[in-house]
Amino acid sequence: MSSIAAIRVAPGTFGKWRADRAPQPDGSLTRQRIEPVSASGKGLPRWLRRLSGPLLLVLLWHVASRTGVLPAEILAGPSTVVGSAVKLIETGELQDAMVTSLGRALAGLAIGGSIGVTLAVLAGLFRLGEDLVDAIVQMLRTVPNVSLIPLLIIWFGIGEAPKIALIALGTAFPLYLNVYAGIRNVDTTLIEAGRTLGLSRAAMIRHVVLPGALPSALVGLRYSLGIAWLALVFGEQINATAGIGYLMANAREMFQTDVIVVCLVVYALLGLGVDFTVRTLEKVFLAWRPAFSGT
Repeated sequence: MSSIAAIRVAPGTFGKWRADRAPQPDGSLTRQRIEPVSASGKGLPRWLRRLSGPLLLVLLWHVASRTGVLPAEILAGPSTVVGSAVKLIETGELQDAMVTSLGRALAGLAIGGSIGVTLAVLAGLFRLGEDLVDAIVQMLRTVPNVSLIPLLIIWFGIGEAPKIALIALGTAFPLYLNVYAGIRNVDTTLIEAGRTLGLSRAAMIRHVVLPGALPSALVGLRYSLGIAWLALVFGEQINATAGIGYLMANAREMFQTDVIVVCLVVYALLGLGVDFTVRTLEKVFLAWRPAFSGT
C-alpha cells in the first residue's frame, strides 16, 4: 500500500495541511511539521490583521474627538495626546519618569521573586518546608495587596520602600504558586529514570526537578510581571515625587487628560516590552521541550 504524501482539504473548509510523513527513496518515512494555513491561503499578513483592531479604535477615537462627540474635557484627542508626548520627550520628563518607574518595578520583582522562588523550593522539595510554608502563603495570598498600603506606610514611611514592598508582595505569590506546582508535577518517569541512573538527591534536584519546573516558573514570571505593573500604578500614588505615577498625579490635578493617556500608554508599552523579554527567554530555555511552540 502506497504512502499518502499529502493531505489537502477542499476549498471552503478550515484550511489545508501538509502531511506529517513523506516517503523517502529507501521507503522510510520522515516526520514533518503539520502547519495549518487559512482557508484561502491568501490575504493580509497576520501582523497587519492584528494591528487593524487598535488602528480602528484610534480612528474612531479621532473621529469622535473631531466631531465633538467626545469632548476634550472628557478625553483629549489622539493628535493632542501625541503632541503632549512629544513635549514630554523634548523636556526629558518622560524618559526620567520611565527610568524611575521601571527601576521600581524591577526592584520589587527581584525582591518578591527571590522570596517566592525560595519559599516554593523549600515547600516543593521538603515535606517539613511544605508544612511550615504552604499554609501561611495560601492564607496571605488571599489578602488584596492594595489593602496593605496603610500598613506599609506605617512600617516604611512614604518614601521608596513602601512602593517597592507593594510590588514585591504582588510578585511573590504567582512565582511561589507556579514554581511549587512545577516542582510537585515533575514527570515521575524522569524521576524514575534518574534513580535508575543512580543520581544522588542533589543531582536529581539539579538535573531533573529544577529543569522540569522551569516552564511553570517562567509562566509564573509572566504573571508576576503583570501584577508588578498593576502594583506600580497603585504604589506610585503614595506620595511619589518622580515616575509615571507622579506625572499622572500632576496631570489629574490640572485636568490634563492628554498627559494621563500618555502615561497609560507608557505603562502598557513598558509592560509589553518586559513580557516580550520573558517570552524570548522562554524560547531560549525551553527550546529543548518537544511540545514547546515558542508562542
